[in-house]
Amino acid sequence: MRRAGWGDAGERLLAGDASFRKYFRLSRPRASAVVMDAPPPQEDVRPFVRIGRHLAGLGLSAPVIHAVDEGNGFLLLEDLGDDTFARVLAAGGEEAELYQRATDVLIVLHRAGPRALLPGLGAYAGEALIDAAMLLPEWYLPAASGRPTADEETMAYRAAWRACLANLPPMADTLLLRDYHKDNLLWLPGRSGVKACGLLDFQDAQQGHPSYDLVSLIEDARRDVAPAVHAACLDRYLGETGLDTKDFAAGFALMAAQRHARIIGLFVRLLERDGKPEYLPHLPRVWRMFERALRHEALRPLCAWVDRLLPPELRHIGAP
Repeated sequence: MRRAGWGDAGERLLAGDASFRKYFRLSRPRASAVVMDAPPPQEDVRPFVRIGRHLAGLGLSAPVIHAVDEGNGFLLLEDLGDDTFARVLAAGGEEAELYQRATDVLIVLHRAGPRALLPGLGAYAGEALIDAAMLLPEWYLPAASGRPTADEETMAYRAAWRACLANLPPMADTLLLRDYHKDNLLWLPGRSGVKACGLLDFQDAQQGHPSYDLVSLIEDARRDVAPAVHAACLDRYLGETGLDTKDFAAGFALMAAQRHARIIGLFVRLLERDGKPEYLPHLPRVWRMFERALRHEALRPLCAWVDRLLPPELRHIGAP
C-alpha cells in the first residue's frame, strides 16, 4: 500500500473469513485503515467495490474505499472499528436500539426503490431460492434418518417449494445484502441516524423479496432475539414502508422457511463434510423458527413434506 501513502504504517492481521479473504489493520499516529487481501483468481474485489460505493451513495455507512489494486486483489478501506453488533450485544449493549438502526437501513433500501437496484444484479428468487434450500433433503434428512433421501422425495420437496412460492404475493424487489446479521454489522455511535449502522460483507448482494434481510436480522440462527424486539422491528419496517401487512407476512414466512431450511442443512454439512461440530448447538433454535414459519398457510405444501419426512423425533440433531 505504499502507493496509497501507507508504506510507513504498522500492520497486524485482523481476521480471515470462510472465503480466501484476509483483513489487516494498518496503523500510524492518529490514523488507521483496513486492507482487504482477496487473492485472484479465487476472489474478485470488483463486486465489493461496486456495491460498497453504491451503498455509500445511498447515504449508508459502507466503508469508504481509499484505493483499489484490482489485479492483485487488494483494497484499502476506511477503518470502521471492531464493534460488531455481536460484540456490543455481548458486552450488554442495548438490543432494541441496535436492531432499530439495522432495520432503518433496510427501510432506506426499500424507499430507494429501483434506484437501489444495480444493473446486472442476480435475482434471489424462484429456483435460486429452492436450490439454496436443497441442503435440507441433501444433508439434514440423511443424517437424521440414517439413509439417503430417495430421488422421488427430493423431487417432492422441490415441488412443495414451487407450490409455496406460487402463493407469494407480488411485491417489488429490493436490494438484498444477503448476510445481514449481527456479525456483519458495526455499531458506530458517533454517527447519527441510519449511519450508526456500519455495513460489512455485502459483495454477494442480489435483489429479491424485501423481507429477506429482515429475516436474516431478527431470526438469527446463532442468537435469540427478544420477542419484543422482533415484533418492534417488523412493526417499524411495515409502518415506514407502507407495505401490505398480510402480503408481507406471507413473504416473511416464505423467506424465513427458505433461510432456516438452508441453514439446518448447512450446519449438518459443516459437521459431516468439514468437521465443524460447533454449529450443532444452534440447530434447535433454527428448528423452532422453521416450525413457526411452516405454520403460515402459504407454507402448507412444504409443511406436509416436513411432517411426513421429518417428524418431531427426527428434529433433535444438536439438541442437548
